[in-house]
Amino acid sequence: MTSAPSPFVRAALDAAAALPGTGIAWLDAARRENLDAFAAGGLPESRDEAWKYTPLRALAQRGLALADREAAAALAVDAARLALPGVDGDRVVFVDGTFRADLSSLTGATGVSLEPLAAALARNPEPLRFALANRYRHGAADAFAHLNAGLAVDGLVLRVADGVAATKPVHVVHASSGAQADTSWHVRLLIEVGKDASVDVIEHYVTLGDATQLGTVVSDIVVRENGRLGFVLLQDASSATTLVRRNHARLDAGAAATVHALELGGALVRHELQAELNGDGARFDSRGVFALAGRQHVDTQLEVRHQARDTSSDALWRGIADGRSRGVFRGAIVVAEGADGTDASLSNKNLLLSGQAEIDTKPELEIYADEVKAAHGATIGQLDERSLFYLRSRGIPLIQARSLLTLAFCRAALESLPNEALRDHLGELLVAHLPTGPAAE
Repeated sequence: MTSAPSPFVRAALDAAAALPGTGIAWLDAARRENLDAFAAGGLPESRDEAWKYTPLRALAQRGLALADREAAAALAVDAARLALPGVDGDRVVFVDGTFRADLSSLTGATGVSLEPLAAALARNPEPLRFALANRYRHGAADAFAHLNAGLAVDGLVLRVADGVAATKPVHVVHASSGAQADTSWHVRLLIEVGKDASVDVIEHYVTLGDATQLGTVVSDIVVRENGRLGFVLLQDASSATTLVRRNHARLDAGAAATVHALELGGALVRHELQAELNGDGARFDSRGVFALAGRQHVDTQLEVRHQARDTSSDALWRGIADGRSRGVFRGAIVVAEGADGTDASLSNKNLLLSGQAEIDTKPELEIYADEVKAAHGATIGQLDERSLFYLRSRGIPLIQARSLLTLAFCRAALESLPNEALRDHLGELLVAHLPTGPAAE
């Protein structure tokens, strides 16, 4: 006898039933299949290995309606709150999952195409079929990907033509209004970087209020032969937000992608970062930091699959947890049969700043090829007391000394970001989020 669906599942299916069809047969069929899979599997539980450390019992009991698109479109927003230093290119803004043309700038440089997903589907859906007709295969573990595929009605299509080097970054903003409590929103991003082309993308999560919301974002990324993608992810959502994202990148021969991630906000946050190195000589580098306090929970799932010869990857991630927060990091490197010449490394270091904080880290290596160079390491510790004593002996107050050491610990993950103004801003945001520690004597 099967158990009754949870309030969360029931509400999601009710919301899906109220959505109009797209009029595109293959897309409507894909949505139905994904929703059927979501209904059959429900939300993942602790027995699902990929969700072992991220319980969803509280979320399962919440019946969330879809955010009202008309209300999101009419909400007054101060555009200055969306700006970032060093980021002056095109901007694409979603408020509660609704595209806001009035806050966006989609001029598109020569060879760079920016188009809302709904508009692209209305104009010519066939080029999007491969990405949007995807069927996820891992049951409940893919629940939020199924949910996004069934409920996302808008998003962004970004294409960079062959040989085009975009000179300015593309700024994608996801803003939670705080005006629509107990709602969910869902966005889909499709990014294609052509052969010998390059572009930088900044994905930015901001809060305009503190209402309880769920957001899901799924990004499908393709970097063609010898293309280059720089991707920066800044997450500073409200303390009431549940946020689940999946970035899936496929790299062709000679392609390169670099990801920098800074996780600061949110109540429950999950980030699945997946890379497939499908062409010879492809490279994928990732750098990330999470800084947690209170009862925040952030779960990062990194998986890099080397599937061609002479590919390389380098992952460097840092975590900080204070209060009663919990951080989770899984870093998996998979080297497929025939992927000889692979060079892969992964480092995850973490700091616990209180006795009640917890960080779970799980590095994984699977190697099925010869002539491979691979290494991984993970540590969990506390601030070095000798370094702390040294700084205090030089007259630096305890709070400042703790912040200096913590910032230095994180700096390695951000220092390779080439946009200096943005890098400095991320450092300032990180400092503002660092725990102040006990009062100075």
